[in-house]
Amino acid sequence: MSLFAIADTHLSFGTDKPMDSFPGWNDYVDRIEKNWNKIVTADDTVVIAGDISWAMNFDELKADFDFIEKLNGKKIILKGNHDYWWNTSKKMNDFIESQGYKTISILFNNSYDVDGISICGSRGWLFDVDDEHDEKVLNREVGRIRLSLDSAVNDEKIVFLHYPPVTTDTKCDEILNLLKEYGIKKCYYGHLHGIAAKKAIDDVVDGIEFRLISCDRLGFVPKLIR
Repeated sequence: MSLFAIADTHLSFGTDKPMDSFPGWNDYVDRIEKNWNKIVTADDTVVIAGDISWAMNFDELKADFDFIEKLNGKKIILKGNHDYWWNTSKKMNDFIESQGYKTISILFNNSYDVDGISICGSRGWLFDVDDEHDEKVLNREVGRIRLSLDSAVNDEKIVFLHYPPVTTDTKCDEILNLLKEYGIKKCYYGHLHGIAAKKAIDDVVDGIEFRLISCDRLGFVPKLIR
């Protein structure tokens, strides 16, 4: 059994916001499906680190989840900044159950045991918070990551975030300090595309290996983690 990861699939089967108009994103859905099913088997797990769908609600989300359900392997998904359909754990799990999805699970204040590795994480938040609202959101996200880490059952924990906790020109100390507190050695994140991806850290910082896994950065091929 292998573990893969990818972020920013930006599906829009239930809406009209395809990404094909952006440079390098032509035929991205077909490319994701072909590349995914070529390397991922039914016994594997793929973490999708946010910005999964442009849907605004569950009705719009259904077609995108239908697509994800048909892809090979089990999928663990977490929230991105564009996942406006995201809701309470109960409502999301009720939706998943009601639609009969068997391969999709939500990473939200929890963790998953995948072949002796604990999969942890949350959305994360912005750097340099400068108002009361941002500070509250950041503190809440730090709390969610901590809840996820505290729920882990394995010594080895891998953290997945949507927002990068560090780039070439800035960092989020609150999240970095939390990762160091729990002895995290690997952290994967998305969110950065195009020119912004030039600021991505694909290196070791403070003893933690950071990797950008946004779809376009990976050439629309899920990254093998383990």
